[in-house]
Amino acid sequence: MLDKTFAEELAREWIDAWNSHDLARILAHYRDDFEMSSPYIAEMAGEPSGRLQGKPAVAAYWAEALRRLPDLYFEHLATLTGTDSLTIHYRGARGLAAEVLWLDDAGRIRRAAAHYQ
Repeated sequence: MLDKTFAEELAREWIDAWNSHDLARILAHYRDDFEMSSPYIAEMAGEPSGRLQGKPAVAAYWAEALRRLPDLYFEHLATLTGTDSLTIHYRGARGLAAEVLWLDDAGRIRRAAAHYQ
């Protein structure tokens, strides 16, 4: 079962990492082989499935996102916990958003799915 204190700390560090625009800091939360899905992957990464696998592919996508949104800032609204996942609800550059993050046994993100208003 996911510890609520751990989930809240991870969410706050995740938000802080994105707000720092430091790609290495952002990626530090993720496993090397993690999978990311987002409706914006098709637009920015040219992947029609909306899914990317592994840090190199996702890093290129996020680097482009940070380039296109130089004033990117996330406002943390809530952290919701599940058994092996958490959802970070926040307000971003495009309005309300939520990221569902599935964790491995070491607390690293193995899968992520972005949802937007």
